[in-house]
Amino acid sequence: MTATGYEPLNVLKPVADRIWIIDGAPVTVMGFPFPTRATVIQLENDDLWVHSPTPLTTDLRDALAVLGPVRHLIAPNQFHFLHIPEWAEAYPDAAFWSAPGTHERAAKLGIGLPKGQELKRCAAEAHWNGQIDQLFVRGSRTHKEMIFHHKASTTTILTDLIEAFETDKLPARCRPFVWLNGIDDSDGKTPPLIRWTFRDKVAFAEDIETIVGWGARRVIIAHGRWYERNGTAELERAFRKLLGPRQWDRAMRDMKARERKDDPR
Repeated sequence: MTATGYEPLNVLKPVADRIWIIDGAPVTVMGFPFPTRATVIQLENDDLWVHSPTPLTTDLRDALAVLGPVRHLIAPNQFHFLHIPEWAEAYPDAAFWSAPGTHERAAKLGIGLPKGQELKRCAAEAHWNGQIDQLFVRGSRTHKEMIFHHKASTTTILTDLIEAFETDKLPARCRPFVWLNGIDDSDGKTPPLIRWTFRDKVAFAEDIETIVGWGARRVIIAHGRWYERNGTAELERAFRKLLGPRQWDRAMRDMKARERKDDPR
């Protein structure tokens, strides 16, 4: 197994009460080893909700059994479904939930996914309503990603909308690619190839503002360093170029409104 720098792999790592991450083996795309990360949430009834599953090992399966039954498998976008089949086989009673376009892309790659349900755009599913918020981010022609927020731990969970690779954990040959794309850990953000697909910047910005408004203490991402603190500030930083013009416009409107109020005429 290729080292990722996030060892030990395939083990539950606590984040806060009732939420864990699992750092998984890298997935190689065009020679680039993407470190991977799953998130596990224990719902109030002790059912387990698994976001972007990584490889399922025997030891991991034993550790999950201590927490509760795996009941929900989440494919948060049309790229993060590779290990869904093995989890679905291991947990035949688990429901499969996916972002739009997931089944279609899996079929093109010859990967059979279990039957399941498409996640709602902004209304939490009944199974986790009141515990996990969800939002499908609009604006892209091709990228379909669901964002989640675990309310009890104030943890927001993204997949590919922010990538923050720690270059010292990557092979030297991969580091220039990360630097040129501006997705190194010093300033993690949306990769250009994904960002360029968002043609409707207004819808994109509106949804990111909603996500920022959740008030995250932590932000978990699938690739690279996740943010254990200052989550809201990290979101504002990562999306500053998108949100900046809207913040400026609001500031100008507020200033003009104050001027009108103070005008004695």
